[in-house]
Amino acid sequence: MAFLVFSGGLFPIIFIMLKGKHIILGISGSIAAYKAATLIRLLVKEGAEVKVVMTPLAKEFITPLTLATLSKNPILVDFYNPENGDWHSHVSLGLWADLLLIAPATANTIGKMVAGIADNLLLTTYLSAKCPVAVAPAMDLDMYRHPATQRNLNVLKSYGNWIIEPEEGELASGLSGKGRMEEPEKIVAFLSTLWQEKKDLTGKKVLLTAGPTYERIDPVRFIGNYSTGKMGFALAEEFAARGAEVILIAGPVNLKTISAAIRRVDVVSAGEMFEQVMQFADQCDIVVSCAAVADFTPKEKSGTKIKRGKMDLNLELQPTQDIAAELGRRKKAGQLLIGFALETDDEACNAVLKLRKKNLDLIVLNSLRDKGAGFGGDTNKVTVIDRKEQQFAYDLKSKQEVATDIVDRIVDLLQVK
Repeated sequence: MAFLVFSGGLFPIIFIMLKGKHIILGISGSIAAYKAATLIRLLVKEGAEVKVVMTPLAKEFITPLTLATLSKNPILVDFYNPENGDWHSHVSLGLWADLLLIAPATANTIGKMVAGIADNLLLTTYLSAKCPVAVAPAMDLDMYRHPATQRNLNVLKSYGNWIIEPEEGELASGLSGKGRMEEPEKIVAFLSTLWQEKKDLTGKKVLLTAGPTYERIDPVRFIGNYSTGKMGFALAEEFAARGAEVILIAGPVNLKTISAAIRRVDVVSAGEMFEQVMQFADQCDIVVSCAAVADFTPKEKSGTKIKRGKMDLNLELQPTQDIAAELGRRKKAGQLLIGFALETDDEACNAVLKLRKKNLDLIVLNSLRDKGAGFGGDTNKVTVIDRKEQQFAYDLKSKQEVATDIVDRIVDLLQVK
């Protein structure tokens, strides 16, 4: 079997997964827009239904009539068509689509996607889309390699968008270099792989914790941490995409789940998280403790707001129940326990100690000393350590890509057990 190389990995050249898929093709104002005609023809040939959304400038490079003829659907450019009174809802488009492909994607459109600018129908559709998004850049080599463009592409990757890297070759400017939009045949080959999901966890049940806990001091104050839950939620989606049934115990975060295979239970405090985890743990094949659970909670909690006074406030803390340690104590035969360790010094040593002490099978280590890792961001840099103290170090990646790496390691361990 032949393979293609794109940003994100190797993909086999097979056109078998597009039949019946709803694909929005977004076309921005680039000379490479002429390739959209071939791209539509190939997608329709493989059984996909294609709707085209063009930016106003894209019409200067290829006519809507050509694309409408090939796609067998009206071409959408404006929010409102005064000729027939049609209103083009970007929300409805986002719900209809299985995939949004923006090809060609100019530097201007990519920059607006990153900034959240919504000044045309294509951009509002992008911001509304709940489906996967693939982006095929097309621009001159100096524009492509400009730090601003490279930063924007990295941000789109961190959002979970797929970047179909441009080719090297002769450009419209007469220069030669990287910036040519990938050929339509290769783009279709790439798209076909998006539905070749690994289902290597079908029949498995996963319990996962994510986010922080808040330990109440009084009705308006709490002890907490900077966890956003992004890593845990990315793991939940990855497990679900690979066939697992997922129970997600989430602390207070501003995130939503996408997969219907995820059952979400919201909690606030460490005590609440402990109760919910213990309720479900025995039912699960895999338990992942990704949450940043508070180690201490106030011994006394005030029922009213504590007022500022002249005297210092002494807050007495007591330990919370150690969820990972209790899971290790109760661990059933064949069950996998995975923990996380966020460290600032002696990272590997402290992670191994935690793995041993809490009877874990794997521990995922990240260090606050690594730029781009830890709380708050869209990227992470991890090292996975097993019971034999083997270390598997990964480069800085988006949290979605990190989730794939972690789940791959868990699947490998399942196959050995």
